[in-house]
Amino acid sequence: MQLSFSDTLDPREVAGRRIEELRRLLEHHNRLYYVLDAPQISDAEYDALFRELQGLEQHFPDLVTPESPTQRVGGAPLERFAPVTHRLPMLSLENAVNAAEIGEFDLRVKKVLGLSPDAVIDYVCEPKMDGLAVELVYENGGLSIASTRGDGVTGEDVTTNIRTIRALPLRLGGERVPRLLEVRGEVFLSLEAFQHINAEKEEQGEAPFANPRNAAAGSLRQLDPRVTARRPLSVFCYAPGLCEGAEFDSQQVFLHAAAGWGLPVNPLIRRVQGIEAAVAYYQEMQERRESLPYEIDGTVIKVDSFALQRELGEKSRSPRWAVACKFPPRQAVTVLEAIIPSVGRTGVITPVAQLRPVEISGVTVSRATLHNWDEIALKDIRVGDTVVVERAGDVIPAVVRVLMERRGADALPSQPPQVCPECGSPVVRIAEEVAVRCMGLACPPQIRESIRHFASRNAMDIEGLGEKFIEQLLTLGLVRSVADLYVLTRDDFMRFERMGDKLASNLLAAIESSKQRELGRFIFALGIRHVGERTAKSLAQAFGSLENLERATVEELVSIRDIGATVAQSICTFFGNRENSAVIRRMLDAGVAPAAEQKKVGGRFTGKSFVFTGTLTRFTREEARRLVENEGGHAVGSVSKKTDYVVAGEDAGSKLAKARELGVTVLEEDEFAGMLQGTDTPDSA
Repeated sequence: MQLSFSDTLDPREVAGRRIEELRRLLEHHNRLYYVLDAPQISDAEYDALFRELQGLEQHFPDLVTPESPTQRVGGAPLERFAPVTHRLPMLSLENAVNAAEIGEFDLRVKKVLGLSPDAVIDYVCEPKMDGLAVELVYENGGLSIASTRGDGVTGEDVTTNIRTIRALPLRLGGERVPRLLEVRGEVFLSLEAFQHINAEKEEQGEAPFANPRNAAAGSLRQLDPRVTARRPLSVFCYAPGLCEGAEFDSQQVFLHAAAGWGLPVNPLIRRVQGIEAAVAYYQEMQERRESLPYEIDGTVIKVDSFALQRELGEKSRSPRWAVACKFPPRQAVTVLEAIIPSVGRTGVITPVAQLRPVEISGVTVSRATLHNWDEIALKDIRVGDTVVVERAGDVIPAVVRVLMERRGADALPSQPPQVCPECGSPVVRIAEEVAVRCMGLACPPQIRESIRHFASRNAMDIEGLGEKFIEQLLTLGLVRSVADLYVLTRDDFMRFERMGDKLASNLLAAIESSKQRELGRFIFALGIRHVGERTAKSLAQAFGSLENLERATVEELVSIRDIGATVAQSICTFFGNRENSAVIRRMLDAGVAPAAEQKKVGGRFTGKSFVFTGTLTRFTREEARRLVENEGGHAVGSVSKKTDYVVAGEDAGSKLAKARELGVTVLEEDEFAGMLQGTDTPDSA
């Protein structure tokens, strides 16, 4: 609903009530979605509530609080993490590795408590999350500070990053919320999120994270909170620290209260009677380990009673009332029989280890990832080596290390391929990237993705040619590159399942009309590495024709605003590939004629460059960019001495700071709107 004000009510008071209602609703739905996996509203409905709250807070900025859901986006980058001293030390736990050692822990507990060996103690059993331990401090219900465990006594202040975790409440709800609550938890990444982040890193030519724990730690310890905000971290709370204003007599009672306040608590935590039940829980979790959506590396067994915990006390670095029961490592030793180059959908050629089959955690493994060719060189991995293989948070196991003492004299180093194993195109390695790539437009593993991108709305906009039809084109062998789209016939489409004459005509018409798209859209559609929509448009305006762009040198390309050496080299490499040139020629021969683009001359922004930062309320970023370009200007992504204007919205960060440092003119959004209307023309610095 949209808020309206009557003449008889104080607008600020009405807005305040609605703001509080919206915050409660959004946090409620955050918990349903991120903690309970039981959403009750659609993404669109959630977004509508969020936008309403944003609008009210922008209208009444004095009502914005740190606990508002709008404040989860991350602030300006930090120079370093400040130290935080824990009021109560965050101790480590002693380890047990099998049922016998778990039984020994139980006997030690009973001995200290003066109980007989056959006494029954209540324990709380928890999955041991493989993440990063943190302490969260809530004062008067609001999250005030969050820190890493560090050395157990002093950690690092990661409050700004923790606030981006949507599963975590910024303000506690429910009844009897303590005046002060320190709660310990574990920050982690789901396996799905981990695999997604690694896929993105490999696509960007960066080294992937080794496992979900490293990924979670790296994400939480980002100096730029906006990077953390883009990574879907989760957290489970498991124990209290200092607490004032509430009392609990057991671990189970505390966890129940914590869940009532909105804190995420692992639903697999269970109170059991006796150590035999705790051992059964350990064995159950070991069996369920492979089916869980996150990594665990064991279980934790705690004496449930806080009175007994106090009586048991602590040793120098670990409590006597808890033990970490570690699972056996998911590793095995086998022989690497071959290194096979595998081409992914984006052209990255990844080395895959072909292994002598070996069983790991009940699964027979015959292949493992080697990540990239630099990793092979760094670990000195050779065909014929005896290697340690581990299953750790990924579908494909990984080679951890070589057992050098077992290396034979015939083990030879492996080199990256010089040509693509799928299509024979020369492979390239762009400066400062670890990825080896095939840049061929007609490379079979890349065809599906290249056609999808080519036909997308912002590229050639072939309406109706979606995933389902692309899959049928490939299955029937009708396309081997994007050029084949332009020689398809009605008879070809009539071979599709559930294809009618009218739909076939519509698809053919959409393909035909795409032949006249603007040059910038055609360049973007080609899927050149590092060339997005904006860069493609700049290239079209700078060179005027496809032929001129194909002949461009690195020196000519870097002379264009916002095109650096890496992008220029990628463009030259793409057009220097004979297979790519052949695909382009086939499209031109089929009648594709990209329309030349001329940059508007004489607009009010001709020759001026703009950078947009922060949250804009009157325009979307895309709308603002188009408005600038329609008036002959440039909308660029980074601030430099050549920048003419920086338009700063709400929560502007490092770009605004850099603009001020360089003396670049900073505009508020209203001033930018005034310039568009010709009513405001501030001088550029």
